[in-house]
Amino acid sequence: MSAFADPGFLFALYRRQPGNDRAVEWLERNRPPMVNALVVFEFTQAVRFEIFRHSRDHNAGFPEITGLSILAQFEEHIARGVLGVGESDAARILAEATRLSEAHTIREGTRAFDLLHVASALVSGAREFLSFDAVQRTLAEAEGLILAPPVQDESGTR
Repeated sequence: MSAFADPGFLFALYRRQPGNDRAVEWLERNRPPMVNALVVFEFTQAVRFEIFRHSRDHNAGFPEITGLSILAQFEEHIARGVLGVGESDAARILAEATRLSEAHTIREGTRAFDLLHVASALVSGAREFLSFDAVQRTLAEAEGLILAPPVQDESGTR
């Protein structure tokens, strides 16, 4: 079964935070999940932003050495095939995200990146969606994707 990982799943995989144990356990027990260029961009940008936040407030984000270590491990995992990077057909992903928006946003308040990540999973042919984000999980489930890993509180916030 092919799985698609969102940036939040990756953050849980590489950082000691809620969900870390479940992300690591999922990865150890399953075939490598897929990501695409959008996920790679958002994840690496988020890590860099956390480094910036820490440089301004040492109680926020994380130190540069930690962030650079996360990025190096992420790149190593891609190179070793621990994570697969699939093709990104931007036009198809945007068309699918538009369809999802029309079907869900007015009633469910779905944000653009939520739509883009679920659209990416659908376009990639994934059957499983790896996320801890409650809104993305609701959208993915509504679109027929299997949710993983299990979360303790499905009503969680972002």
